[in-house]
Amino acid sequence: MTEHAVVIAGGGPTGLMLAGELALARIDVVVVEPRTSQHLDGSRAGGLHSRTIEVLDQRGIAERFLSAGKTMQVQGFSGIPLDISDFPTRHNYGLALWQSHFEPILADWVDELGVPILRGCEVVGFAQDDSGVDVELSGDTSLRAEYLVGCDGGRSLVRKGAGIDFRGLDPSTSWMIAEVEMDEEPEFGFRRDSVGTHALGQREDGKSVRVVLTERHLDHTGDPSMEELRDALVSVYGTDYGLRRANWISRFTDMTRQAASYRRGRVLLAGDAAHLHPPHGGQGLNTGVQDAVNLGWKLAQVVNKTSPESLLDTYHAERHPVGARVLHNTMAQVALSSPDDRHQALRDTMTELLGMDQPRRRIAAMLSGLDIHYDLGEGHPLLGRRMPDLDVHTADGPTRVFSLLHDARPVLLNLGEPGSFDISPWADRVRLVDARHDGVWELPVLGEVTAPPAVVIRPDGHVAWAGELADPELPRALATWFGEATPAQ
Repeated sequence: MTEHAVVIAGGGPTGLMLAGELALARIDVVVVEPRTSQHLDGSRAGGLHSRTIEVLDQRGIAERFLSAGKTMQVQGFSGIPLDISDFPTRHNYGLALWQSHFEPILADWVDELGVPILRGCEVVGFAQDDSGVDVELSGDTSLRAEYLVGCDGGRSLVRKGAGIDFRGLDPSTSWMIAEVEMDEEPEFGFRRDSVGTHALGQREDGKSVRVVLTERHLDHTGDPSMEELRDALVSVYGTDYGLRRANWISRFTDMTRQAASYRRGRVLLAGDAAHLHPPHGGQGLNTGVQDAVNLGWKLAQVVNKTSPESLLDTYHAERHPVGARVLHNTMAQVALSSPDDRHQALRDTMTELLGMDQPRRRIAAMLSGLDIHYDLGEGHPLLGRRMPDLDVHTADGPTRVFSLLHDARPVLLNLGEPGSFDISPWADRVRLVDARHDGVWELPVLGEVTAPPAVVIRPDGHVAWAGELADPELPRALATWFGEATPAQ
């Protein structure tokens, strides 16, 4: 039986990002992926939000994705556009990039880091004990791991096998989605009727048409047929526009569910395996990638015995509320999309409200992930929030804060007098950087905040401590997040 520190079930965006994070920490990780290649049929996520681009920037790989997609204002609340071009971030935009393009780029990075991906193979069962997890794979093979992470989607076998409840709402609405070719030019744009919202859009190749149709009935199983698609087009538009072929057809619903716990013993969940919701606001892939970046460094520290296993409890404590908020706002967006006159009146009111600066900033920051605040207790306004990507001057010359995070190691950024804190008890884990910054510190929604003399930045880019280097809380914060001090040799 082959042994690994971590086995990841599922090689989609969440699983790949987690694999990359663990590889940066030199953890022995393997990904089990049913697909034989990273090729993806069908429509999944259509783009990246600002915070996800920042996360990729923290690892030095954002440009790979930016060069493959199109930067634009993609934020929207139930289709109500939200401009974030005035947000204090280098990436005050979204990225239009289909998941079918995003995944191969991410997989290339993971491959560069040397992570093995077992393709054409899937997890079919597992059993955990006090020291690890025996993972059964298709093809009558097995692996032994210290930890198993389920990144295997909404129907997650890992979640079910761990006996974790998936609580929430059954679907009330179903949508058919397809990429097709038509002999006639259709009526591009959105159309609303008594059933719901429908849309036809031209693809970049100028030949294919993206189709989204709200279905009249919920009693469907599996992917739709060409005849179902044709009938639905005729029902909405009065014609099928000479529909001649479909590259793919699928459907999705507004089912909304969340795992009661993101961890049970040595089994953890991330991405759609932990939270499933309709695609309104385009938050699914982004939330999963950010789950992975929150979990990766914590799991690595537990595996290499730097931190106690209790550190993994902070993964659920921090990410479960984020997932719950995503479910909540997608439910609101589905309700706002209802086609009757009363909901249209509400939609008109919301459109007017979100045209005002403060509501726009608040909702857009939530959808983009820029306002995420982990509850790390009382203290500086930065505590628990994303660290701004400041331009700083160090002994090695000018750099950016995000550049200091490329290797996924925590950073103690000292902006005061150098030499006033002994980092040696944590020097093998935490990088001390003496720097200078000229300018204001500004956060989305909060606005300007007082610049602290020093900050501890976790590998996920969130601030674990801020204050004076003489603060007795600093050693405690370092020990809490990155392990106890190592005695001097």
